[in-house]
Amino acid sequence: VVLRPAGGSGQQDAPGAADGLALASDPGGTLNFLAMVENLQGDSGRGYYLEMLIGTPPQALNILVDTGSSNFAVAGVPDPDVTSYFDPELSSTYRSQGIEVTVKYSQGSWTGVLGTDVITMPKGLYGSYTINIATILESENFFLPGVKWHGILGLAYDALAKPSSSVETFFDSLVRQAEIPNIFSLQMCGAGLPVSGSGTNGGSLVLGGVEPSLYTGDIWYTPITEEWYYQVEILKLEVGGQNLELDCREYNADKAIVDSGTTLLRLPEKVFSAVVQAIARTSLIQEFSSGFWTGSQLACWDRTEKPWSLFPKLSIYLRDENSSRSFRISILPQLYIQPILVIGDNLQCYRFGISSSTNALVIGATVMEGFYVIFDRAQRRVGFAVSPCAEVDGAPVSEIEGPFTTTDVASNCVSSVSFHEPVLWIASYALMSLCGIILLVLVILLLIPPRCQHRYTDNDVVNDESSLVRHRWK
Repeated sequence: VVLRPAGGSGQQDAPGAADGLALASDPGGTLNFLAMVENLQGDSGRGYYLEMLIGTPPQALNILVDTGSSNFAVAGVPDPDVTSYFDPELSSTYRSQGIEVTVKYSQGSWTGVLGTDVITMPKGLYGSYTINIATILESENFFLPGVKWHGILGLAYDALAKPSSSVETFFDSLVRQAEIPNIFSLQMCGAGLPVSGSGTNGGSLVLGGVEPSLYTGDIWYTPITEEWYYQVEILKLEVGGQNLELDCREYNADKAIVDSGTTLLRLPEKVFSAVVQAIARTSLIQEFSSGFWTGSQLACWDRTEKPWSLFPKLSIYLRDENSSRSFRISILPQLYIQPILVIGDNLQCYRFGISSSTNALVIGATVMEGFYVIFDRAQRRVGFAVSPCAEVDGAPVSEIEGPFTTTDVASNCVSSVSFHEPVLWIASYALMSLCGIILLVLVILLLIPPRCQHRYTDNDVVNDESSLVRHRWK
């Protein structure tokens, strides 16, 4: 094994129906799921995108599919890193709302202006729909070199919409106007392929239901615990069949979400450390460099070798709809030891598809590429089924098994306090106001003439707070 710097990895976090509904309607109808099969292109390193026609006359743009945000936004001015942008002045149906909006992601941010326009999807729902659209006027680390998309399609709940939850989301608009079921499903086909390759890997975004040809076996559902991100409850992790033996609340600190706009499997720092130790302990590689685990180095093998046999399987246990049961989704090393770069004629280099996170466990593309994922908003649940495109060299690289009992885990692994961003803002402003009042009082006290000061005696009871003030007066 040869280690190389990972500077060219292209890693990016973009700035989360019942089976009986899975029937294609007549070609002229609104729902034709087969027409949506393979309507996505892209790769796990730079995201999967859908072609969309915006405005009148239509302007064609590629839009990143992101289940971890809730705004629909497109480049509205030329940018060095995008090949196309939407020009509102060329659309007779565009209506500006004159509202500025800023959205920040785990990587990157943008600022734009909110408006409305009509959209159609060549490989989506039949018909045209009027939706809220933000035209991006400024951005930072959002559009990156090599990306082939020109905007972002936020498919999470309106609680995350900016500047407020009153902005109707793209999918809510489709449900209302097209009268489709409140469910969509997603398949991303990049298993074993370069994470920043040609950008022509297949994938499918099915709006309004479930397409049977996109999965094998059964669909296993886990409840959505909070409707903002697609937040779920993770009960435990196993590496090579061995339980990490962490408190289950560690896996959900401070949330666990399903997010197609995040490239990697991201784990809270304590969980990440335990996973790395377990993989290093159970792998067949001795003295592996720490730079590989942290993402600063790539590991390179001779192109005739396949390093995946050296690494263990990783399993994530999710609570079933029946809370006394669970099921596990497993990914083989072909999904988390990811080919990224060829050096010369002989070396193939790989990156580690797992990283640490300070605020969430994120089931990103690293895991999602193994499964057909159903976002059943109507019944408040996320479903997982094995994806037939999750194969490498003709062998499946993902598994789903269950049910298992949950007697060995807590009845609730999710923190009882879950703050949405607006609540955090309110709390922040309240704390700042309180600090301002305290500071003002202290300044006034410092300016009081000495004759008005309290003369302390040895009999005074002084706690920590008043002691600080007393010593400052002296």
